[in-house]
Amino acid sequence: MKVFGSILGMLILLMLPLHVTHAAAQLNESVAANFTLSTADGEHVSLSDYAGKPVVIHFWATWCPYCKKLQPGLEKLRLKYQHTDLQMIGISFNEDADANPAQSLLDRGVGMITLVKGDKVTELYEVKGTPTTVFIDRSGHIVWITHTADPNDVNLDKALQYILQ
Repeated sequence: MKVFGSILGMLILLMLPLHVTHAAAQLNESVAANFTLSTADGEHVSLSDYAGKPVVIHFWATWCPYCKKLQPGLEKLRLKYQHTDLQMIGISFNEDADANPAQSLLDRGVGMITLVKGDKVTELYEVKGTPTTVFIDRSGHIVWITHTADPNDVNLDKALQYILQ
């Protein structure tokens, strides 16, 4: 039975790009909605600034324990692919007035750009909870959305490889 489980697991991992494609089909090849938000320093950032590049948007909140669990894994992958044009953006939402999301990530060693007050963007992307991580390919289409909190989920890396094509 253990051999069957291993083979099944390998087949699932090998099929992730098909799953990603299928997820896009379920989303009707959904084009990622453009938005403009600010960093804590007031710099304006739009999704359109990254046109033609693969983008990961990580919706999170400083109070979310599952986000804190996932973020070291996302940072590890961001560093793994830093030689590419991959863009990884954190969007903080549903925060207390005194929250400092950018500093919170920096304090934990996470270097992705952090945008704040993202509540309106969560509506655009129909985000229902934290963490929600969205993978956008070079053509601007959403190809995968996950709610995993597992920093070691191999599907995160597979999805990154897919959008980097």
